[in-house]
Amino acid sequence: MTMSPQHAARRRMYRRRRWTVGIIAVVVLALIAAAAFITITYADANNGIHRSSIAGLTGPEQNTGESNILIMGLDSRVDENGKPFPQAIYDQIHAEDASVGGYNTNVLMLIHIPANGGKAVGISIPRDDYVDFPDSPDGVDKGKIKEAYGDAMDASMTKLTNKGVAEADAYQQSRTAARQSTIKTVSAFLGGVRIDHFVEVTMAAFYEVAQAVQPITVCLNHATADTFSGADFPAGVQELNAAQSMAFVRQRRDTTSSDFDMTDLDRTRRQQAFMVSLAVKLKQASTFTDFGKLQKLIDVAKKDVAMDDKLDLLSFAQQAQSLAGGNISFVTLPIDHFDTVDGQSVNIVDVDAIRAQVHDLLNPPTPTAAPSTSPKSSSSGSSSGSSGSSGSASTPAPHPVYTDSSSPLQSGNVPCVN
Repeated sequence: MTMSPQHAARRRMYRRRRWTVGIIAVVVLALIAAAAFITITYADANNGIHRSSIAGLTGPEQNTGESNILIMGLDSRVDENGKPFPQAIYDQIHAEDASVGGYNTNVLMLIHIPANGGKAVGISIPRDDYVDFPDSPDGVDKGKIKEAYGDAMDASMTKLTNKGVAEADAYQQSRTAARQSTIKTVSAFLGGVRIDHFVEVTMAAFYEVAQAVQPITVCLNHATADTFSGADFPAGVQELNAAQSMAFVRQRRDTTSSDFDMTDLDRTRRQQAFMVSLAVKLKQASTFTDFGKLQKLIDVAKKDVAMDDKLDLLSFAQQAQSLAGGNISFVTLPIDHFDTVDGQSVNIVDVDAIRAQVHDLLNPPTPTAAPSTSPKSSSSGSSSGSSGSSGSASTPAPHPVYTDSSSPLQSGNVPCVN
């Protein structure tokens, strides 16, 4: 397939590799801000939020009481209208400006909420997994899963602008096409999993949500610093402001002279841990009764979040509060080995094994009745994650230490991670 120089340059822009945005924690923007919508007028919560249809993309609608929600975090340095963020945000998050970054979904997580109040699971998909692209955007059949969004967006923009569609309209239609292509790609990769809803967040959304609820308590197994993300953290329990929170979830390397070697999988685990810590904070704090904070979360959603047109915020809010209470665990899909394809480092995966694992996660065996026991204590046996810090009444003590990205991360306490 021959591309014009202009087309090729734009395609490179949509797929540009830069520092990851690390927005997975802003899943909570959908989950927690959705809960906030209970106390704000329903009409106000819905007005102005970007919506895209995904009806029928991955199968017929179901009335089973369960739902699968795909979270997409973009590395784009622009908002949902393609406009730059305020310069103050770029300064705080070490993200240069709107000319840097592309439209990679550097964060992909499937949230499965079972029927009847069962425990939810968050399944993180490593961004560099080498997968098939069902839509073959720009004639590309395979690539990193994060690139499905940008490739589809570029193909749509080229088609629409060639037809003379106004730039602003073409941009919004292409964002919709990109979301739909990503959803189909993820669904096919996971074995035809039905995706009922999506939530898409931008870089600014994370920072502004973190501003509204800071400080956030986290725990690290190692002291570490990174000049790229701005991270500079001691080991142990600590409280982070909004800028530090962004560095925490973006860091994927250690630039000190220490022997600590971080990977992209460590960053994914950090993002999961931050979600858990943020949920703990929101559960303890007065966020749900602070109308100023709630309104700020809603304002952020209107600028920097997109959702599907079937996601009912009022009913979803009740599920969100359950997740904020700790009723969720997180896993990261495995990688078989690393390789280089067309000059790019990629993750080679065992697709059959991944599909089997996802099937088991979404269809756990029905638990058998267990004999009644006394209430559980706050400690689960020999927890090694306290790092010598007992915390305080307002700072929950860390629970387990997580150094293996394949180990499920449980919600409910502040976890210690790499």
